[in-house]
Amino acid sequence: MEQIRPEWQAKNLIERVRRILPVDPSSACQRLFNAAVRDLRDKILIVGIGIAGEAAKTAKPKLPPIDNAEDIEKYSTSNLIRLAYRIGLLNRAEWRKMTRVYDIRKDLEHEDSEYEASYEDVIYTFKTCIEAVLSKDPITLIEVSEVRQIIEASGPITPDSGLLTDFAHAPDQRQQEIIQILVSTALSASEVDLVRENAYLMLQQLSGLTRDNVRLAVAKDLLNRLGRDPLDDLTVRVAHAAGLWPYFSRGQRKDFFTKQLSKLTSIGYRWTNHEEHGVALRLFSEFGGLDAVPNDIKPGIVKWMVLCYIGEPGGYGAGINRKVFYSNRAAPIIEQLVQDGRSGIQEAIEGLQSDPAVTRACENEHVNRRFQELLDIVST
Repeated sequence: MEQIRPEWQAKNLIERVRRILPVDPSSACQRLFNAAVRDLRDKILIVGIGIAGEAAKTAKPKLPPIDNAEDIEKYSTSNLIRLAYRIGLLNRAEWRKMTRVYDIRKDLEHEDSEYEASYEDVIYTFKTCIEAVLSKDPITLIEVSEVRQIIEASGPITPDSGLLTDFAHAPDQRQQEIIQILVSTALSASEVDLVRENAYLMLQQLSGLTRDNVRLAVAKDLLNRLGRDPLDDLTVRVAHAAGLWPYFSRGQRKDFFTKQLSKLTSIGYRWTNHEEHGVALRLFSEFGGLDAVPNDIKPGIVKWMVLCYIGEPGGYGAGINRKVFYSNRAAPIIEQLVQDGRSGIQEAIEGLQSDPAVTRACENEHVNRRFQELLDIVST
């Protein structure tokens, strides 16, 4: 019980629970559960009528409508627990546990003469009510305007831990509003470059905290706006940063990476084109790396990268002391991409041992040594 928040520790209800627990565990369980339900009701009021009303409307099956604070006060216990889950005050596991505790409470309340709280009932009730509800502070509902103000700052931004925590606990509706604003800003040609880049950085920070159903809703909205327009580099960068890329169709992803392969092919993998390699390859990690490339396009891109990485025999001209000529711009980027995506490209790279172009290049022992380095990476 020491985990209970100080504001509840000071209340007579919790003190009474402590006193009666040794002599009447059934009543202690009921009173602690009542405190948890009251705490959830107060937290929902803090979140706001608008968010609560929208969550009630979109719940399946629908919850009773909420137009004012009185409606929340009238909510039944079972509906209140479900509403707290829909808003994000409880995660799925906590919602199910609180529902079970409610069933235990009903048994204790209506069958006193036949049912007394067992040791297991007390442990389960106290542990759930305290860990899922009474130990947790009310959430500070993050405002869309706060996020907008941060990305419009006059320099690169780093969201603080408080903002990240507030976003993680924000209801689905608020998370969706924030992610949609950031995606729109990052893609907007009318915004200044600094604000667009800050929006992109913020998406990267929030991606891991965004719930899957929020990502799906934002992805649907973005895809509706794109229609049949082909995907460009910026849209894919932003989609990956926001965690939306998996929701794009396989056909869209295939078309996009087919264009990337065509771009690489037109540049060429020879070291003499090193000035263009960095620009073309640097974005790959922002597209999701080699893991994001569809399997039927991946072998072509991997082969280009391997040939670019291993280079060709050197030892002449100004580079007389270099045994291999390769692209200094491309090599470290390719090595990192191979390292990050090695489990998905091992077969493709090992298959290149019998590829005529790679075999011909590897006739030189120094070039072959570079190819062996890539084989070592993917086989580790």
